[in-house]
Amino acid sequence: QSLSRTSPNLAFVPACLPPDPVEVEELQRFVSNSKRLFVMTGAGISTESGIPDYRSEGVGLYARTDRRPIQHAEFIRSANARQRYWARNFVGWPQFSSHQPNTAHLVLREWEKLGKLHWLVTQNVDALHTKAGSQRMTELHGCTHRVFCLACGDQVLRSELQKQFEALNPTWKAEAFGVAPDGDVFLTDEQVHNFQVPDCRKCGGILKPDVTFFGDTVSREKVSFVHERLAESDCMLVAGSSMQVYSGYRFALAAREQQLPIAILNIGPTRLDHFASLKLNSRCGELLPLIV
Repeated sequence: QSLSRTSPNLAFVPACLPPDPVEVEELQRFVSNSKRLFVMTGAGISTESGIPDYRSEGVGLYARTDRRPIQHAEFIRSANARQRYWARNFVGWPQFSSHQPNTAHLVLREWEKLGKLHWLVTQNVDALHTKAGSQRMTELHGCTHRVFCLACGDQVLRSELQKQFEALNPTWKAEAFGVAPDGDVFLTDEQVHNFQVPDCRKCGGILKPDVTFFGDTVSREKVSFVHERLAESDCMLVAGSSMQVYSGYRFALAAREQQLPIAILNIGPTRLDHFASLKLNSRCGELLPLIV
């Protein structure tokens, strides 16, 4: 994919002013001074691809609805919760999986190719960095495009599971209303009542998306690996995240401890504003392409 200016989808992007030339210069200086840049991205980098985030004022999922993402304990404990989750996910998958990377994802891929970006950590589960071609990357919270068995660990592609859902539910139909950052859609209990969920093809165990649900924790190995990459870096850039979730915030605290300069590019306040070297209120897809 080239860096051609794809038209951004701004339906889920909070209103903001165009980038200030002075701020562009400041971020340019910040990036130019870095030899091994550590980048962390959040839902705000994917909103321009048409995927809503949770927390943005006015346009985030929490602002528009009373829906909340599934909790880890509920998914593990309740067959009904799993049936509801997978029915909604089945309906939302064709749309969610079709989202494409926007200019911001492609810029970060270019920075990696140029040797500027040392490591990228994304809190997103939408696979857009992978689709953009990023390789020096950790998906902190996993990815919805992979599914695994809680009993035997067997992995299956989410696209393959979609075919199993279709075979098990040939006459089941439901119309979706609104899509969430994790591909969830809104269906009534009545709609999901007859939906059939497949078991693991190898052992008959419970299938779960390879994502860290709310209330679950990121594995110790993954956290250690990211800390190692951060220790090798000389600057940290946060793009499109308010850093409200501790699993990501801990790395900003570690960066501060290592006395690394931290720049934030996010519309609206973040948890790091009081100790960041630089804070920019702009769209990622509008500002990042201006940095060379």
